[in-house]
Amino acid sequence: MRPDYEALIVGAGFGGIGAGIELTRLGITDFVILEREDDLGGTWHVNHYPGLAVDIASVTYSYSFEPNPYWSRLFAPGTELKKYAKYVADKYDLTRRMEFGVAVERAEWNPDEHLWQVRTSDGRDRSAKYLVTATGFLSQPHVPDFPGIDTFAGRIIHTTRWEDGHDFTGERAAVIGTGATAVQLIPEIADQAQALTVFQRTPIWVVPKLDFPIPAGVQRLFARFPLTQRAARLVNTSLLELLMVVGVLHYRQAKIGNRIAARLARAHLRAQVADPDTRRRLTPTYDFGCKRPTFSNTYFRTFNRPHVQLETGTIERVVPEGIVTADGATIPVDTLVLATGFNLWDVNFPAFEVIGRGGKDLGKWWRDGRFQAYEGITVPGFPNLLSLNSPYSYSGLSYFTTIEGQMRHIRRLFTEMRRRGDSTFEVSERANDAFLDRVTDDLQSSVFYTGDCSRARSYYFNQHGEAALLRPSSTLSTLREMERFPLADYAFS
Repeated sequence: MRPDYEALIVGAGFGGIGAGIELTRLGITDFVILEREDDLGGTWHVNHYPGLAVDIASVTYSYSFEPNPYWSRLFAPGTELKKYAKYVADKYDLTRRMEFGVAVERAEWNPDEHLWQVRTSDGRDRSAKYLVTATGFLSQPHVPDFPGIDTFAGRIIHTTRWEDGHDFTGERAAVIGTGATAVQLIPEIADQAQALTVFQRTPIWVVPKLDFPIPAGVQRLFARFPLTQRAARLVNTSLLELLMVVGVLHYRQAKIGNRIAARLARAHLRAQVADPDTRRRLTPTYDFGCKRPTFSNTYFRTFNRPHVQLETGTIERVVPEGIVTADGATIPVDTLVLATGFNLWDVNFPAFEVIGRGGKDLGKWWRDGRFQAYEGITVPGFPNLLSLNSPYSYSGLSYFTTIEGQMRHIRRLFTEMRRRGDSTFEVSERANDAFLDRVTDDLQSSVFYTGDCSRARSYYFNQHGEAALLRPSSTLSTLREMERFPLADYAFS
């Protein structure tokens, strides 16, 4: 049986684009990229709420091999990230290989034909020799099931399904959630709404955002002399590494670094919020890094405004006219904004049903046992599967570190497979177990296990209580390991 494609990539965000680039470099051009949305860009297409911007400096939040010298700001707005994704996809001739509005529902390994059979929402069945899942970490929105929410008489907007042009002027608005998305969005709504209530379950660590427009002269300098932009990227990446590796991953050995970051965030809070009680409620009661921190110069100041209320009580139920809290108070609401984040561990790993050798269900195997993936990209029992958004795969604070590391892994793996004259690969259980043991041991020094994360409610932790998302190594170590992993860890046929 001849497969429809040599490779099938699921997801047209930056991960899928990176995989497409690497396959093209390897000479594999017979592939398709399936995307459930109506355009490419992943999270930068789905999200377009007011205030959307990167929370990692743009010189770092981009492909190192494809720098963009024309970012308008140090922290570029989301529209520029979407434009950048389109530019890269067009440059590497990937757009014509993309099919939009096609959601993958199931993929199953056919051991007789040595290929993946993929069922999609358009009723078609497709087959491919290699399957690459690039559905992202934050692709399955979490919608809270508050009692009575279906009776609400006003408008409900989830941040991933933003209604462009919605005007909050004169409205009584409410935002549920205070994560990174809400930190960007809340000041924008406060500028329009007559009244704004922010429902906070868990406060977030916020540090100052050193953001500024990048002058046209600097942009021209970056374009003419790319080494200058590489230097800027190196400086920014080094600062992120200091925050992530020292303050979070090596918490036990360097608690002072973590405490300095927490003191900086507390000082930022004291400088921006006047009311002591509001400051107290906005102060996290867990260690810095247990939950992803963020940057903002406007979020805290929003709570000084007389028409903005911070509500930390439990939501009891939703009624047609608003929200009832546990103390019996009813808060009137015209428009309810759900900034409630994403569901990683229940539905996102994986984002669709994946059945491997012997009927092994990847999602069930992960949830019944432990979330795991060798080097964060392959899984025993699933031949010719490259799972880009997997447990222990996220490296550093910029997603592009993860993407480029996985691109290097694909290059080494496929080069060896071709050298042998083979067409099938599968990681051994021995190698997978050894990798899982290593990352689990390395994480014991992190803030996740050594610090106090009991009140963080962090998506870093799965339902088994394991911090199974981040790879406990620096950017340089990750990239080096992806190029040097033992080839004997794989069986080829």
